[in-house]
Amino acid sequence: MEYAFVIEPQNYQPFENDEQQVEKCQEWGLLSGKASKTKTFYYKGHGLNIVCSIIGFVDKMTAVIQLGNDQLHCIHPSYLKEMQAAGYGAKQAAGVEADEASEETASNEIEAVEAQNIENGITVSSDSAATAKSDRGSAKTVEEMLAEAGFAIDSVESAAAIPEAVEQTEEKPKSKAKKEKAPKLELPEDKVKMIATVKEFTTVPNHFSDNDDEVVIYEAVSITDPETPVGEAWSSHSATLKKQELEIGDIITFEAKIVAKKLTKHPVAYKINNPAKIKKEEA
Repeated sequence: MEYAFVIEPQNYQPFENDEQQVEKCQEWGLLSGKASKTKTFYYKGHGLNIVCSIIGFVDKMTAVIQLGNDQLHCIHPSYLKEMQAAGYGAKQAAGVEADEASEETASNEIEAVEAQNIENGITVSSDSAATAKSDRGSAKTVEEMLAEAGFAIDSVESAAAIPEAVEQTEEKPKSKAKKEKAPKLELPEDKVKMIATVKEFTTVPNHFSDNDDEVVIYEAVSITDPETPVGEAWSSHSATLKKQELEIGDIITFEAKIVAKKLTKHPVAYKINNPAKIKKEEA
């Protein structure tokens, strides 16, 4: 049986391993910061209550889940988090309340796709959005409302570089004689060998969770092959890193992906994702 409400991703990033899945779910607030493995999740929209698997993501605001019939569906992580509450989706005695629940489901899924479109730079006219909102009370499917609102899930590049682009857009010239900018660092798409020095352990707010995220800030970061200085970077203080019992000043080598993603409330522009094969070097 296929579900008509499903919003299938045109393109998404599947999790490489269980560790990346746990890290992403912690970032979304779907798992606690102390969790070392995932748990069972449920999809409770459209009157359902079925087990689903979180298998990847389109961007930081859009998770991809797999339903019991193997269909893939895009959903906002905070909406999926709400569905895990025991009382979510309980049937109400009054038919009006049931209609309101159905309307909320459609509204949340439209907002999830709207958030994704905003992240990807896709604009939607206010007239189209108003049309979609006015139709929520009708018996139309989510797909029809999304089509009328002009929403679409397009294949786009990662939004990881958005913070840097915003900073460049908002930057105002301080004088007529503007200094030349340093050439933009070209980051490899695949995993690379790196070396870095532990500079600081800190926490940053997580808007999807009551708990702050633990992070590690590094200095003297460099890609070793080909040799490319990076400067400062950061990563989540994952369970794998905690096993290393790192201290400030430790020099480590590892393999990881590096992306342009600014650390909240810190002037650190690059993030190290899923470091593996970690080794401490002698100072």
